[in-house]
Amino acid sequence: MNTEQFYPLFLKANKVTIDSRKVENNDIFFAFSGENFNAATLAEKAISMGALAAIVELKDFEDIGKNIFYVPSTLEFLQALAIHHRDQLNIPIIGLTGSNGKTTTKELIHAVLSEKYNVQYTYGNLNNHIGVPLTILSIKPDHEMAVIEMGANHKKEIELLCSISKPDYGYITNFGKAHLEGFGGFEGVIIGKSELYDYLKESNKTIIINENDDIQVSKSESYEPKITFGKPTSDYYFEAYSEDHCVGLSYQNTKALSKLTGNYNFTNLCAAVSFGLHFGIDIEIIKHAIENYTPTNMRSQIVKKEGRTLVLDTYNANPSSMTASLHNFVTFEGSKTIIIGDMLELGVESEAEHQNILKQALELGFDEIITVGGNFKKVNSVTLSFNNTQELIEYLKLNGIQSKNILLKASRGISLEKAADFI
Repeated sequence: MNTEQFYPLFLKANKVTIDSRKVENNDIFFAFSGENFNAATLAEKAISMGALAAIVELKDFEDIGKNIFYVPSTLEFLQALAIHHRDQLNIPIIGLTGSNGKTTTKELIHAVLSEKYNVQYTYGNLNNHIGVPLTILSIKPDHEMAVIEMGANHKKEIELLCSISKPDYGYITNFGKAHLEGFGGFEGVIIGKSELYDYLKESNKTIIINENDDIQVSKSESYEPKITFGKPTSDYYFEAYSEDHCVGLSYQNTKALSKLTGNYNFTNLCAAVSFGLHFGIDIEIIKHAIENYTPTNMRSQIVKKEGRTLVLDTYNANPSSMTASLHNFVTFEGSKTIIIGDMLELGVESEAEHQNILKQALELGFDEIITVGGNFKKVNSVTLSFNNTQELIEYLKLNGIQSKNILLKASRGISLEKAADFI
């Protein structure tokens, strides 16, 4: 079985899934095995649930009569099928990566472009070597463009994802101190994320550049084609403004106020609006998209609760995003409590980076500082500190927080959002 032989069957399917629990009629099920189970045993069950076909990597489970097909590697076959499907598509595909703000920017771009086009985009955070192929395979004949988020925690990963998605346009949100352990330090982050630029240059595709980011400028110097924003001399220039803790932008006398908090989201808005303008969408229509986008993904999300303002930013955290969040939150009017959790995957720099964040928090003068997680526990002997979120919850059950404004910020693995219900 090869991709060319299988492709006609794929075209008849509703969707591709790797989760046997989510198999529906006319789906294709890829049996990915975990450490403790063999997913190939679920292939017949998937067929009985209405799957059109199943892909397994154990020969003994093949049953061609039932459309259960053997391949040496389900992962490699999934990726190859996605590449083959991508080669048949004749629509613009936008590739997106960066250390911070990827998902928010992706959703903003999708919101803007969807005002005029039928746009497919990465669902949730399916942005890795499995998620990107699944997104590519979800693109249907009626889609007019796609936005593909690409995540990475080591070098050569963006290179692989580019070889699968083959973007026509590319944007790197920023270069920050994220996944330092896997990238081998900040310079490794720059090299790894810039693999998107490398692909676009080799393919003569379009780079989108924030000209206020010196690294982006240096990496794209003298390159064409590119789209620029950020400075008065750029292709698109926006001015920032804010209202009630939310960030917005102004373009040619039109103001659009988002529901996102944090000045760091300004460039995310600029990127989305730049894409919209480039693809011929009127600024008033773009304004509608920006103002109606509601974050619900624990990223810079403002939650009003019993007269207080919670900033829920618990999906990701690294030294760069943590610093930005703290400096944004200190501008809120009224009393302020921060609950900050561990930043993960920092390797040998972890202790120093956690010390630095705690030092910043103390210097900014918040009314109360609470830390959660073993990394902060090691360096925090001056404020309230818990080993994990459950310990925090037990404390909150007995002790209320009185501040008018409360920030929750941590890496996803800390599950700090669970504490919000007890505040």
